[in-house]
Amino acid sequence: MCSGNICRSPTAEVVLRRLAREAGRADELVVDSAGTGDWHAGDDMDRRSRATMTAAGYDVGTHVAKQFRAEFFDERDLVVALDSGHRDVLLRLAADASDPTAARAKVVLLREFDDRLAPGEDPSVGDPYYGGERGFAEVLEQIERSCAGLLAAQQAESPPR
Repeated sequence: MCSGNICRSPTAEVVLRRLAREAGRADELVVDSAGTGDWHAGDDMDRRSRATMTAAGYDVGTHVAKQFRAEFFDERDLVVALDSGHRDVLLRLAADASDPTAARAKVVLLREFDDRLAPGEDPSVGDPYYGGERGFAEVLEQIERSCAGLLAAQQAESPPR
């Protein structure tokens, strides 16, 4: 979950899907992304995010931005925010879910799973939208590490059957 669903969250979606596929878990996990706002709904991924991912060897595919809605909490086991502002929006939106307590419990910050997050460091994935090209590469690096940690944590919680 990010602001407009055109930079960070679709990047995380593509990365997590690939990691799940490589781990043989693609059939177990449904991965998608959404934004807190509706201003980019229907838009493709930001061209700079797409170019950064393509240069890093990812097959990005088609993306259509959408806005997160309270009813999505009922359809998901985990809702991953990319920064603390998005987390706060999700926690407020959880009040409108069918089970607000359960909805709030599903919200996590992606970088909580980043093994390089230093104590006291801001656990947000930075917003590269208004910055230069290097910002998109840094975001991809943070997301790759964090998604690997998230997948490992989910695997530890769901042992093979």
